[in-house]
Amino acid sequence: MNDPYETTETHLARLLGRALNSFDLPDALIEQLDNALAHASSLCSAHHSAGLHRETYRHTYLLTDGSALSLWELVHNTGRDGTRLHELYVEESEAQLAAARLCGPDGPQEPRLADAGPEGLPHYAAPSLDDLAAGLLSELESGRTADIDADIALLSSLLATPMAPRPRMYAPDNSPDHARRVLRRAENADRPGEATARLLRTAFAHHITQVFGQQLQVAGKDAGFTLYEHAFLLIDGSETSLWEVEHTATPDSRHMCEVYGSERAAREAMELRARVR
Repeated sequence: MNDPYETTETHLARLLGRALNSFDLPDALIEQLDNALAHASSLCSAHHSAGLHRETYRHTYLLTDGSALSLWELVHNTGRDGTRLHELYVEESEAQLAAARLCGPDGPQEPRLADAGPEGLPHYAAPSLDDLAAGLLSELESGRTADIDADIALLSSLLATPMAPRPRMYAPDNSPDHARRVLRRAENADRPGEATARLLRTAFAHHITQVFGQQLQVAGKDAGFTLYEHAFLLIDGSETSLWEVEHTATPDSRHMCEVYGSERAAREAMELRARVR
């Protein structure tokens, strides 16, 4: 369900596009989600029987103000010829009610008091495998929700710094060479290309700002993340920036440098690195 390389914008578009009732969602909520910075998804509950397969997922989004917003997705096979259908709800209780309606009288039931046994003593009927599976998923639900909340807290710490203009004191100090060195040490495949390199050859001044810095636990090890903005003043008076991420979230804790053309792309890269467990 979760593609680690899918952007939040693409994930949201896919979610809304397949939901039968997406038109019921408030416009104000959709506007909030349009500016979401990151997302995470988790399976919350499921019921699989001979006639019905349904799952409930929680999709949580980190907003620009640092708050989190969740959508609850109900997926079930009640379409024609068993086609899987998708529904979205703002409240967990609404999703649970919709799931209960799907189950109807044939849904999972509590173990019942059976007829008397051979000795005339009453006994409980053994629960089915579906009932046991549903119970296990229910027990796991709180742990899954806690995982999502922990992820959101982590993303909030990485993305908390507001994306606002910062005052700069430009220094004319061989800026084209500085730009070449920044791009040369970048190890990410999606670093800015030749068009950016050509543009930066016209730079005559630059300014470096540390935007973010923090130590985190990644895959059980300490990892440092630092984000720098390399701002360049070009010969035509315009400005452009390179965003450099330095981190040690590598298998051998080696120092790694990545460079991006926008602050958002750099922050999303940090978030992805930090979530690798």
